[in-house]
Amino acid sequence: MLTLETKNLSYSYGYNKKVVNDLSLQVPKGSIYGFLGPNGAGKTTTIRLLTGMLLSEKDNIFINGKSLQKNIPGIFQSIGALIETPSLYLHLTGRENLKIICLLRDLKKEVSERALKTVGLTDAANRKVKEYSLGMKQRLGIAMSILSEPQLLILDEPANGLDPAGIIEIRELLTWLNREEGKTIFISSHLLSEVEKTVTHIGIISNGELRYNGTLQQMKNEAYSSSEVLFKIPEASNWINMIQQKFETAQQVTQDEISIPATSQNEVAAINQSLVNMQIPVSGIQLRGGLEEWFMQIVQLQKQVA
Repeated sequence: MLTLETKNLSYSYGYNKKVVNDLSLQVPKGSIYGFLGPNGAGKTTTIRLLTGMLLSEKDNIFINGKSLQKNIPGIFQSIGALIETPSLYLHLTGRENLKIICLLRDLKKEVSERALKTVGLTDAANRKVKEYSLGMKQRLGIAMSILSEPQLLILDEPANGLDPAGIIEIRELLTWLNREEGKTIFISSHLLSEVEKTVTHIGIISNGELRYNGTLQQMKNEAYSSSEVLFKIPEASNWINMIQQKFETAQQVTQDEISIPATSQNEVAAINQSLVNMQIPVSGIQLRGGLEEWFMQIVQLQKQVA
């Protein structure tokens, strides 16, 4: 079942080139979907379309199978969103900020306490927001987005600008919301290295077009198939003949490294186990290429085509 789906979604500003071009997204229920692309790829415009901030000319956005266009504004009860940076009253406390949102949305004030607890801000609830760190402000913004207990969270660059500790806090919070509360989470980002630690599914956009869509594991397998796996083995020349009897395509590339082709993480693990069983002293495994390089190849390929 899909929580979020778009069918050939497009958008242009005036008569300029389409910022979003025939985008067909499929976000499974219960997933954490990473929506990736370089700056200017069309991520934020897409999110504004998904949240009704911009209107699509066609009826081609669906939330839990229901048309977004035909169910505005009621459908937003099932959606929580944080677009770019949260809008906060800095002179008020965290608790007061949430109470204002509850008043505007006709929600019981008790839900603000639950949201504060969920994002770990109960102890800081009576502090002025101007005293909050950037990470705390981001968590308060997420608290605002979950006040109505939505099924779907849409977050635009939630870790942008945070220090490493803040990034870890947001990552753990999103993982908890997904695992413990069953929320489907749609995250936009330009940092594959960060998103891959959180998401279950990936979509890559470049120049407004969807260049890749699939599970995280499928993406890793594709990256492995185009990468070189290096097994670090001290004095590799002493072992290369024995290894080639088992793996014909193995090659010694440095004094202490042997390359053995592999197409998935599972295959790398199986090769390593075989080497260990042969009593070959593997001291490390390195993927030359990998996800970041694979990601950049997809993005740069689209730039060349454009």
